[in-house]
Amino acid sequence: MTTQTTNLETRPLNWRRVTRHPAFMEYRRLAFLVAVVNLTMFVLGLRDGRWFTADGYALGAIADMALINLSMGILIRQQRVVNALFWLATRVPVSWPLWIRWGAGKVFHFGGLHSGGTVAGTVWFGFLLSAMISNRAAGAALPSDLTLGLSATMVILMTLMIVSALGPIRARFHNTFEKIHRFVGWTVLGLFWAQTVSITRDAGGELMQTPAFWMLCLITLSIVSPWLTLKRVDVEIVKPSNHAVLARFDYGDTPFPGSSNAISHTPFGEYHSFANIPSPDRSGYRLAISRAGDWTGRFIDNPPDKVWVKGITTSGVARIEVLFRKVVYVGTGSGIGPILPHLLAGDVPNRLIWSTRAPRKTYGDALVDEIEAHTENPLIWDTDAQGKPNLSALALQAVRESGAEAVIVISNQKLTRKVVHDMESLGIPAYGAIWDS
Repeated sequence: MTTQTTNLETRPLNWRRVTRHPAFMEYRRLAFLVAVVNLTMFVLGLRDGRWFTADGYALGAIADMALINLSMGILIRQQRVVNALFWLATRVPVSWPLWIRWGAGKVFHFGGLHSGGTVAGTVWFGFLLSAMISNRAAGAALPSDLTLGLSATMVILMTLMIVSALGPIRARFHNTFEKIHRFVGWTVLGLFWAQTVSITRDAGGELMQTPAFWMLCLITLSIVSPWLTLKRVDVEIVKPSNHAVLARFDYGDTPFPGSSNAISHTPFGEYHSFANIPSPDRSGYRLAISRAGDWTGRFIDNPPDKVWVKGITTSGVARIEVLFRKVVYVGTGSGIGPILPHLLAGDVPNRLIWSTRAPRKTYGDALVDEIEAHTENPLIWDTDAQGKPNLSALALQAVRESGAEAVIVISNQKLTRKVVHDMESLGIPAYGAIWDS
């Protein structure tokens, strides 16, 4: 164990310091791109009269834009789609230029399409509702009162979902946000079906001949599919301290490194995703769970015998390690959980920087010994004995000493964003969670 550190070089403001700032991260760029494309479509539609007919607004064209955006926003977060995106991104060979691999590694920012698509879809639905009201005010018989009522309710509920998902509100009322997203989302889906049936009946058409019907079938399957795999499984708990536990599962699923599973005490309760820790020579997997709120606190204080597991094993940020010849992992506290499976697998040479309070006392000798046995010259920083380190400086030092091509950070939001920004300002690809779910 070493305590060597260094200071980041003092450099004048450079273009990377600005363009790689968290305010301009790829997630936000994608959301902005969705907004620009939709605004462009709206303006072009005004110019060529796409949104109008001889009798008023063209409700079908407006509804199509709402459906396209909402479909993209929902489907992009489907677990199988997420795994497919990661699979495609990690096909890029390490022989390709670093700047291409750097960009491919940002695949986990796809959530920008989710937020951009759902917000744009809600705006289009608001436009659709106002167009319906305008057509009725002009004397049109359609849409019916039922269609108007369903549409107005949908716009109100979707707006509630967007407001609850705003960063400061979501962070302060996270449990409420999750309940709104789940139960209000299901309600909106049901209303969407009812609205589609009502619109089709208004027009005297056949439901199964409308594009909306088939798209709704796909959206419904996407939303329902994680619940079709819901199962209650046994869990073995090892509790090295009152700050953390290791939960072990062996119910026939051995996930891949760089993945996560969502667990809960109750089938329709509060779900939390944790990084899976599979071992190459053993079936099943472990989860490292540290005290970080009410839910984890209850889990540690009253370890359960069984939990509910929802959905399929889903790719996470660290899976992009295969894009690089060597990586530096930076973790704090239970952030070692997402890192450990990659150390055990040894698919990519790595260096580890792990900063945590009393590592052996908190996580147990067995886990620390396992970490030290599976990575080259790990730096395990005891914050109780050594104080808080300069993680950016330590990461830079490790990159320079090892020749690593990238840094992967698993920490809290503030530290993750700081280290990622510092590294990328120096031209070093860096990755960390973006807290978009």
